[in-house]
Amino acid sequence: MAKINTNYNKEDFRDSLATVTQEGKRKWIFPKKPSGKFYSARSILSIFLLLFLFGAPFVKIAGHPLLLLNVVERHFVILGVPFGPHDLHLFALIMIAIIVSIFLFTVVYGRLFCGWICPQTVFMELVFRKIEYLIEGDRQKQKILKSAAWNGEKIFKKTSKQIIFFAISFLIANTFLSYIIGVDKLYIFITDGPGKHFGTFLAIVIFSGLFYFVFSSFREQACTLVCPYGRLQGVMLDQNSVVIHYDYKRGEPRGKLKKDALSTNGDCIDCHLCVDVCPTGIDIRNGTQLECVNCTACIDVCDSVMTKISKPKGLIRFASKTQIETGKQPLFTARSIGYTIVLVLLTVLISILFINRNQVELSILRTPGMLFHEQPGEKLSNFYDLKLINKSFDKFSVRLELENIKGEIKIIGKELSVEPQGVTEAKFLVILPKAEIKLLKTPIKIAVKSGNRTLDVINTAFLGKVIK
Repeated sequence: MAKINTNYNKEDFRDSLATVTQEGKRKWIFPKKPSGKFYSARSILSIFLLLFLFGAPFVKIAGHPLLLLNVVERHFVILGVPFGPHDLHLFALIMIAIIVSIFLFTVVYGRLFCGWICPQTVFMELVFRKIEYLIEGDRQKQKILKSAAWNGEKIFKKTSKQIIFFAISFLIANTFLSYIIGVDKLYIFITDGPGKHFGTFLAIVIFSGLFYFVFSSFREQACTLVCPYGRLQGVMLDQNSVVIHYDYKRGEPRGKLKKDALSTNGDCIDCHLCVDVCPTGIDIRNGTQLECVNCTACIDVCDSVMTKISKPKGLIRFASKTQIETGKQPLFTARSIGYTIVLVLLTVLISILFINRNQVELSILRTPGMLFHEQPGEKLSNFYDLKLINKSFDKFSVRLELENIKGEIKIIGKELSVEPQGVTEAKFLVILPKAEIKLLKTPIKIAVKSGNRTLDVINTAFLGKVIK
């Protein structure tokens, strides 16, 4: 007799997590080793992502790091271009654009980011899990090993696996630190030894332990219990979002494979392999669920079963609920169009700001509340405030020169110089002969120069009485 899925049109399976028993205890997941075209594609993508993650700190552009994210000192380098606290508006816009792009991507393609790009999934499924398969074997061997008595083989396999897990976690922690302080400084910390940089060493040990805990024990719980993106998925998805779906119209009613022509069973033979291979332990045949990270393992295993029983592939596939029910997939929806418009506007605004971004930002204003002063030799003076922001990697000194009028400039205090990513503020006097002052507010141009290079020319005004 055909086994009909009584849960598909019910929602009671959503009342509990697949990794928690009815008594509230953790149910350990032993996923079957995946294989197939999607898994191969994910493995290839993960190789490139891991090469970038571990290799980027060593890549330099003109002697400067490709990426540096020093949140402690608020110093950032992206693609060899330095950014500092003065670029906060750019970072805010970029973060908003990233969030909007994630929303857009999720609305259209579901949680694909989680299964293909998220560091948690890449490390867990394509690094740590592969090591586990190599040492302990596939699903059944892992289950047997866990329930077996502690003997030499079990001690060796469990100990070697945990040592390798911690070593990789230690490497990950040091890699992330190199993105914060730079690989050159990290090398100095390593060669100096932990005694000279005990605080940094302690932080590395703590983060290594955290990564080790996540990948050796916490695992899929990070996606289902901690990650906010998984919670937001339910809000962002709609019936037109493309996610991993089970084609219940084609698959139901489930039942064992029958070769007779009178069989009324659907294509699903209830082999349970889609559940066995799932890294979060869910049954995708129940419908879209919070725990699904779109890793495509169920698609690969189901396609292999369909091939063996001479049925069309795609019983489990990327599709929207609308496509499953009607056979048609809307190209555009109001939500996707709205997110796209916002993202395009943000991208244009960010591009304009980047194009017009200068390595030096300066402003010159007359000192508020100050009038002109009489100077010896039939001259008048005005006080001005200067603010100079250096967005480059180099320290430089500047000088001020009048361009459109005869006169002189006197800096109050020391010579003007500014450190890399630094800010310098100063006051100076502009002194003009009375014969040059024809208006109450005389337009003047002040050139800010460094060496032979003119950084900028500032237009301002000189306040003085008119000499008739």
